[in-house]
Amino acid sequence: MVSEPTVTDATNRIYESLHADNADIDVHIATLKAALAREGLKEAVFDPAKLTQNNRSGRKLMQAYFRQRGVTVTFSGS
Repeated sequence: MVSEPTVTDATNRIYESLHADNADIDVHIATLKAALAREGLKEAVFDPAKLTQNNRSGRKLMQAYFRQRGVTVTFSGS
């Protein structure tokens, strides 16, 4: 039996994708959305220190992109 990825697993894959010039980002967002639903969470929390674009415009762009795909993004420490 293959286990479904957790929110933490999906979030880590998104960090990796962001550092790899957004490779397969839409697949990872879909995985994160499914993991959030399974765990009964409403939003994904990201650590701004792990982002490649850790500035206000980069964070806002990320939030908008994820929101278009049905995932609410917040940042730890904000």
